[in-house]
This record gives sequence, structure tokens and C-alpha cells, in this order.
Amino acid sequence: MKAILLNDFGGVENLILSNINTPIIADNDVLIQVKAISVNPIDVKTRSGKGMAATLKTQNPMILGWDISGVVTASRSTLFAVGDDVFGMVNFPGIGKAYAEYVAAPASHLALKPVTISHVEAAAASLAALTAWQAIVTHANVQAGQRVLIHAASGGVGHFAVQIAKALGAYVIGTSSAANRDFVLSLGADEHIDYKAQTLSEATHAIDFVLDAIGNETIDHSLSVMKPGATIISIPSGKNEAVKEKAEAKGMIGYPIRVHSNGSDMQQLADLLEKGQIKAHVSQTFAFDEMQQAHRQIESGRTQGKLVVLV
Repeated sequence: MKAILLNDFGGVENLILSNINTPIIADNDVLIQVKAISVNPIDVKTRSGKGMAATLKTQNPMILGWDISGVVTASRSTLFAVGDDVFGMVNFPGIGKAYAEYVAAPASHLALKPVTISHVEAAAASLAALTAWQAIVTHANVQAGQRVLIHAASGGVGHFAVQIAKALGAYVIGTSSAANRDFVLSLGADEHIDYKAQTLSEATHAIDFVLDAIGNETIDHSLSVMKPGATIISIPSGKNEAVKEKAEAKGMIGYPIRVHSNGSDMQQLADLLEKGQIKAHVSQTFAFDEMQQAHRQIESGRTQGKLVVLV
């Protein structure tokens, strides 16, 4: 089968299209013929030697990626049968090996793809959507009527977070550049803040929950507009270590999270996708042999929503 191998940590030139053996599945796994792969910032960080690099370096060959949508071609699980369309984030945190024509995946990490969406949309609604779901629902337990602030609301995690919070009945405020204002509002946000033109303290107040996808000084600015006892969850690795201490000093709750593969959560997302309550915005697609270009686009920091690689 074709796969994108990572020869060594570093630049995009180390992502090499190769031919390797199709994986053999273990008990409770399924083999998936991949139709679409979502590329995330964690892929880029790992490729460069950060992120999940310490885990990946033990693998030979090294294959990046976690987000897939495709068709089950073999099953050693009672959860899915041959021919089922499935999607999910595979083995995170761990080794997903998603940059390949075929992926062996634990069935418990997957959900059936809704017939109402494409494989492209399903792949896009994996790691980013799951991160937003686990932050907002699993950890913060956001309730209807609460005031929710989503930073980087036009990005991969952010655009799902806006939609999930709205589906729960929250009042949602999203930050982005002015260029993405209309997009953020189209997601259902009640208010938009241009982070370049306004300070948070000028633009909003009395926030119950903050989802921070930026880190560093964004944490301090967020705490200044939160209610006493409110919660901030920070997700960027390497930029959020101080969130707990900073929040506690102001009588608030703060902590970082790392998303985990979870088929039950994926099924919750599948239900929302099927009902049209959330949608994956895919701004660009790339061919499988254009993986290097996909990584360059993620590195630009200017991706609206998600990008997907077709297999």
C-alpha cells in the first residue's frame, strides 16, 4: 500500500511517499481503506520534532496522522462489519499511522459515518471536533445560558467549539481577525471580537467559560473578563503550563487538556453532524502526494476551519 513516511524529524521534505505492507489487525481492531485524512497542527509539530515526536520516534517506519474516514475492509470486532463507513481519531495520544491507504484501528475509537456527510467532512470532524467536545462537554459541562468565549474561533478546534456551545444553548463570543468575522458569525456565534482591534476587557465581560487555543498572554487577558469561579481550559501544548496557577490566583479554575480517542464521544459528534447541528468547514483539500503542501498550509497559521488530504 501507499503511505507517507517520515524519514526524520524536520522539514516537510522528510515526508516521503512510499510503498509498504498493509497492516495486520489484532483482536478488537478493524482495517480501514482510508478515503480522507485530516491534517492538524499536532501533525506539523510532531513532524518538526515536537508534539508527539518522543512517542513516534520508536516506530519504524514512522507514519504520522490520527484523523481518518474510510471503509472497513476487515474486522475482528463486533462493533463494525466489512463495508461500514467509519471515521474517527485513531490512537491519540499514541501512534495513529493515518497517512496511509490502509489503517489498522481499534474499533472503540471509531463511529459510523453519517450518510448525510462525505468522507472529507467526516475526517475533518475528528481530532479538532473531539477536542472541542471533550473541553466543552466532558470537562467544562457547559450549560444553556452560560457566556462562552472561544478564542481562535475560525480555526479547526474553534469553529467546532462555537457550534457545539451553541448546540448546548450557550451565548457564544468568538475571537478572530476581522477577515474571519463573517465566518465566525455564520457558525452561530452571538458576538465577534476582532482581537487585533479590541482588547478583551473593552469588548466583553462576565464570561463563564473560556476555551483558549492560543496560550501565553491570551490566558491573562481571558482571566480579566471571567466571572469569579469561572473556568478556562487551554489546549496548546507548550504555551499553557501556567494556566492553573494563574486562574487559582484570581479565584478561578484553569487547566490544560489533551484530547483522547473515544468512540462514544465520536458517536455523539456523529449524531450532531447527522442532524446538521455542527458542520465541518473544509477550506482546502489536497491529493495524497501533496502532503508536503498540506503541512505548509497548516504552518502558515492561516487555515480557516480544516484542511483534508484525499487518498
